[in-house]
Amino acid sequence: MPTERHVRLFRNGRNQALRIPREFELPSEEAIIRKEGDRLIIEPLRRRSLLALLATLEPLEDEFPDIDDLPPLDDVNF
Repeated sequence: MPTERHVRLFRNGRNQALRIPREFELPSEEAIIRKEGDRLIIEPLRRRSLLALLATLEPLEDEFPDIDDLPPLDDVNF
């Protein structure tokens, strides 16, 4: 896979745009773009997993009551 390709910039309304060649297509419908010096960095926006989201949350300080009388597993409707 090539790591570099010449592309042309064009105007799309008031925005500057470029067509991304097929070999550089991103596996996403959305992306993050940032500027580092003269470079533009475009990265696919990946959905965070539930575990990654939960890892960012603060632990709960609340005390939860003990549950003494749990129903038998066959009587639980999911």
